[in-house]
Formats: sequence, structure tokens, C-alpha cells
Amino acid sequence: MDELLARAMQGVDPDAPDASVRIFMNLMAIVPWTELVLWQIAFVVVGAVLGYWRGRVKAGVIGSLVLGPIGWIFPFLPRRTPPPLPGSKKR
Repeated sequence: MDELLARAMQGVDPDAPDASVRIFMNLMAIVPWTELVLWQIAFVVVGAVLGYWRGRVKAGVIGSLVLGPIGWIFPFLPRRTPPPLPGSKKR
């Protein structure tokens, strides 16, 4: 934890008015963005394939975008049917 704090505070004057912004930018520089983006793309591709297989591509892609691999269950959930409109009778 001390190492992370030292990396976040590197080159930051704590008394400066923009200290919090600089600390935030230092922390964001530590994050491995390339790997995170590549994994997310892989999750979406698998979700789209599962959705295509089940006939629900949109559910697979959106579920994977929001929840990652946990969203792969969305294409397998039953479809929701909208409630009937008022005044319409089924014969």
C-alpha cells in the first residue's frame, strides 16, 4: 500500500490547488488499460456468439458490456413478453 501511495503522490505538491487531480491522474496512469480493453472486447465477442446461438445477439452484447462474463447468462434467460394493452381483447 505504501508503494501505491508513493506512486500516486510522485511529483505532487499536497498544498497545490490541483493536487487531487494530479493524484487521480497518477493513479490512472498505473492502470493497465490495454489489457482491460482487450479483455472487455473478448467478453463482448463471446457474448455476441452466445447471443447469436440463442437468437438474442443484443442481449448477449449488452449483458457482456455491462457485466463482463457474468453477462453471458442474459441470452439464456427467458424472453419477457409485454403486458397486453388496455382495451385489447384476445379472441
